[in-house]
Parts: sequence; C-alpha cells; structure tokens
Amino acid sequence: MKKDMTVGNPMKNILLFSIPVLLGNLFQQIYNMVDTVIVGQYLGEEALAAVGSTGCLMFLVLGFANGIAQGFGVMIAHAFGARDEKLLRHDVALSILLTIIISVILTVPTVLASRQLLIWMKTPENILDLADQYIRVIFAGIICTMAYNTAAGILRGIGDSKTPLYFLLFSSFLNIFLDIFLIVVVKLGTAGAAYATIIAQAIAAVLCFIVMFRKHEILRTSRGDYYMDYYETKRMLSVGIPMALNYSITAVGTMILQSAVNVFGSSVVAAFTAASKVSNIATQTMPTLGTAMATYCGQNLGAGKYDRIFRGMRDAFILCFFAAGSAMLICCFAGPAMISLFIHNPSAEMVSNAMKYLHIASTCMLPLAWIFVYRNGLQGLDRGLVPMLSGILELLSRYVVVRLAAKPFGYPGVCAADISAWLTTGILLLVTYMIWQHRTKKQLTKS
Repeated sequence: MKKDMTVGNPMKNILLFSIPVLLGNLFQQIYNMVDTVIVGQYLGEEALAAVGSTGCLMFLVLGFANGIAQGFGVMIAHAFGARDEKLLRHDVALSILLTIIISVILTVPTVLASRQLLIWMKTPENILDLADQYIRVIFAGIICTMAYNTAAGILRGIGDSKTPLYFLLFSSFLNIFLDIFLIVVVKLGTAGAAYATIIAQAIAAVLCFIVMFRKHEILRTSRGDYYMDYYETKRMLSVGIPMALNYSITAVGTMILQSAVNVFGSSVVAAFTAASKVSNIATQTMPTLGTAMATYCGQNLGAGKYDRIFRGMRDAFILCFFAAGSAMLICCFAGPAMISLFIHNPSAEMVSNAMKYLHIASTCMLPLAWIFVYRNGLQGLDRGLVPMLSGILELLSRYVVVRLAAKPFGYPGVCAADISAWLTTGILLLVTYMIWQHRTKKQLTKS
C-alpha cells in the first residue's frame, strides 16, 4: 500500500493519493459535525453555540500539535524518497518520542487555562460553562489527537493514504455511537460530545500504529532507533514547528473573528457555527490537495527529481479550480439544507445569518485553494519561512478588516474578514512558489 510518488504520472499520483485523504478529511469533519448535530438537536441552541465558540481555541492548540505531526510526515517523505531506510526508522521512532513530549507540554497549561481563554474571547456568559466543559476534555485528550495525526503522517509520508482512512471510518461510527450514548443516555451534556471524540480518536491512533508496524516492514522500529539526537531532532522540529506555528497563527486570526461574532449574541454565534461547518465540509478537497502536495514534494525533493516537482505543482494549480468551483456550488446551493442539520427548526433569521457568511466566503474560494496547495507544497520543499509568514499576513488581514468593518457594517463586515485573509495570503504563496521555481530552474540550467 506504499505509494512511490517519484515515478509515474504526477496527476495520477496526486489524485490516487488524494482520494483516501479526502475521505479521511471528510470523516475527520464528521467527528466535529456529529458532535454539533447531536448537541444542537438534543441539547439546544445554547449548547450548540457553546461548542461552536470553542472551535478556534481547538484550532489554536490542536492545530499546533497536528502541524508538528504533519511536519514529521514531511521528514518521513524525504527519507523515503532518498531510500534511506535506517534514517526512516529513526525518524519514525523520533516522531513517536516527540509526540509524547509535545502533547504533555501542551496539555497541562491548556486544561488549567481553558476557562480564562474563553473569557478573553468574550464568550457569552450564558454559554461559558457549557463551552468550558467541552473544551477542557478536548484539551485533556491532546495526546490522542496528536498520536493519530502522527501515525497518519508517517503512513502518508511513504504514500499509504488508505490505512488512516480505514481507521477513521471505524472510529467515525464509534464516535456517533458514543455521542448518542454519552449525551442522550448518560446525559453528560457538552462534555459527553468531547469524550466521544477523544475516545474515538484514541482508538484510531492505537489501531493505526499497530497496523503500521505490522504491515510496513520499513517502518518497523527496534530499541536502537529510539534515541534523541540533536541533529535529527533539530531537523524534524525545523519543519514541524513552522507548520505548527502557521496553524496557530491562523487560529489566532480565527479567534479574532470568533470574538467579533460573539459580540452579536448566542443566536448569531450558532448561525456562524453552522455556516462554518458547512464551509469546512465544502472545502475539504483543498486540505486534501495540500496533504498530497506535501508528500509529493517531499518524496521528489528527497529523490532530487525537480522536473517532477514542477509538473506536479502545475497539475495541482489546475486542480485548484475544480476544488474552488465545487466548494462554491455546495455553499451557495446546498447551504440552507445543510444548515438544518446543525440547528433543529432554524428560524429564518438564523438561516439568513448563516447564508450571509457562506455567500461572502464563496467569492474567494480559489485563493483559499492556493493557500493549501502552495503552503503545503513549499513546506514539503523545506521552504517553511514564507508559509509561516503567510500565517502572520492572514492574521493581520483578519484583524484589520474586523477593526475597520465591524462597527459600520456589523455582522456582514465581520464575515468579510475571511475573504480578505484568503485573498492576500493565497496570492503571496502563489508568487513565492513561482519565484522558487524560476530560481531553481536557473540553478539547474547552470549546473
């Protein structure tokens, strides 16, 4: 089930690798979507708003953890592309050790500070307790989430995008069962939704590691592979930390947006939460392409096959148009029906508020696709500085629009912050890759 992306047709490689990743991303969204649907249907609008108000906090912390895990996968891809099996096994072992260390470092402060973080975000008083109950459990289970993403990143680094999918399918159904059981039967409230997610992801992580070691001999580590060496640890963190910081910086921008939305009350928060879920589902082809391009570029960089990198990135540029078009159609035409999945008998005003965001966001889906493809592609090429700086630009763009547009234009002005961030950041990353490609071609011609 390994996929060597240094040979064969690039477009075919990218698509075959992407299909399982897309399904996996959709089921990852199902984790969050099922929580939201069951919470909204059984616990009511306030509980839905409470869970939704924690989304950017989750992205801030879990995005950092998962960004590091994704960086580990890039290093696995480099070693696999270079055919260095000894380094590959050591990188697998080091990924596991660093996952344990980093997850512990992240868990303690976030659990202790969860309520204060929600207060800083101006979470409405009537949903503060419900939101804290949910996010504290999520933070306590950081190791489960990060462990799955580390295992998935390792497997994708060698081109196996199917195994993570299989266990996400299983854990998604388990999550649905646990959601209903813990919320409806045991009556744990919003905390029950969080427990269901963490338990399901923990099982997916354990199964992924078991199968990974049994199925792929090149990943099977021994005791001698588990040691902390300065050089390789620095290399892995030099890729992982910029990716992690990029997620976190983007999350801070999302927190600014969420804080601005919170001011309009729990009803608007619930509408914005439902709209965000619809948008996330509609755009899943984009992070899918990003994951594929990180692995594709990583393997081909390790193999020194620059012509394949150029061709693959050109093919990915074409695929961005299909990803953006499908996202626009889903948001604009399927949006009203999908919103009703998250809110029981939504009012006309709530649907209107949700659709305002979806219509505004639909105008800049192409630059959003560029962000995922070129940010991940550049990171796979060991060019992590500009992708990290692009996160800062994304943050500043959101902040400026929120500050300038919130009062004169109200909620629609706040919604426009996303399209400003996507447009500026997408163009920056596209231009950065084009400059890298031009310079690399010149160097190859000289040599």
